[in-house]
Amino acid sequence: MKVGFFSPLPPAPTGIADYSAALLPLLRSCGAVEIAPSECDVALYHVGNNTLHRDIYQRALTHPGVVVLHDAVLQHLLLGMLDSNEYVEEFIYNYGEPSRDLGRQLWEQRARSGADARYFARPMLRRIASAARAVIVHNPAAATLVREHAPQANVFEIPHLFRPPAVPSAEETVRFRESLGVTPETLLIGTFGHQRETKRLTVLLRAFQSALRAHTDVRLLVSGEFISSAFENAIAPLLQHPRIIRTAYLPELELWRYAAAADLCVNLRYPSAAETSGIAVRMMGIGKPVIFTASEALARIPENACLRLDVGPEEEQMLAGYIAWLAGNREAGLGIGRRAAAHVAQCHAPEKVAREYWNVLREFSRH
Repeated sequence: MKVGFFSPLPPAPTGIADYSAALLPLLRSCGAVEIAPSECDVALYHVGNNTLHRDIYQRALTHPGVVVLHDAVLQHLLLGMLDSNEYVEEFIYNYGEPSRDLGRQLWEQRARSGADARYFARPMLRRIASAARAVIVHNPAAATLVREHAPQANVFEIPHLFRPPAVPSAEETVRFRESLGVTPETLLIGTFGHQRETKRLTVLLRAFQSALRAHTDVRLLVSGEFISSAFENAIAPLLQHPRIIRTAYLPELELWRYAAAADLCVNLRYPSAAETSGIAVRMMGIGKPVIFTASEALARIPENACLRLDVGPEEEQMLAGYIAWLAGNREAGLGIGRRAAAHVAQCHAPEKVAREYWNVLREFSRH
């Protein structure tokens, strides 16, 4: 059996590229895998919600194989690759003729699509899920969305891969924190990856300010490029605080220096694309506590292995409370991190994930 592997790969600045680079050698240990061959027995397509995946999406329709949906909302991919008439017809294909006016409205108002819940409520999955021999997702929320759009689809939930990294030593991390001006007593909060409206950065920045006003010893690391210059400009005043550390997109080695230095990761998503955050899995894997937005996507994570944040009027206050609690009770954070690491080691182990992928590929191969 020859597997065709279709995905962005480094140096593409995306978490899916990093994920695929980690998965590829593991699959090759199971059998023959080639990157983007013209012919293969079964193709593995990695699809995300941006135009980096345009060609992969189109090939997955014309040469069906096994599709990995890293995002279970493809609205933004389709908005970026279709014209107005094509988009409206695709919307109708997913949601029926009575939805025509809504589809036209969403096209006309697409500048709002980065944070408008209407776009996330209509994932536009029917075509690719119906065409695929099988669909792989990383959490139960994504599986539910696929089945709603294509009830006959073969859907498999495979945990997000975690390959243990070469984390800096404790001594190196102490020195690195010192170079950032972070003392051992300071709680360093990190948020990583592409910064977009749905990651609730405004909520985090305001909760951080609340913690500071309560004389909590905290600093905030905001890492990653902004998807939208309008969003970056809108929150620029909140970023201009001496206790905020800013970095651009971090390559792998630098990412782990900062990740090891952080005491807490905040990884919020609302509205959600039913994605599983690679950076959150990685932070949990190295024993860091993570605060998530509460959702069905977290159903496999034990209650005591992370912190869940409700969306609503109390969101900012609840987040500030979590920050203050962890700043004053470092042992609690360490305990959450230990349980997170144990969960990831059991459920997200590289060999286990690779076997599950290979079993699906073998089942849906032509041979």
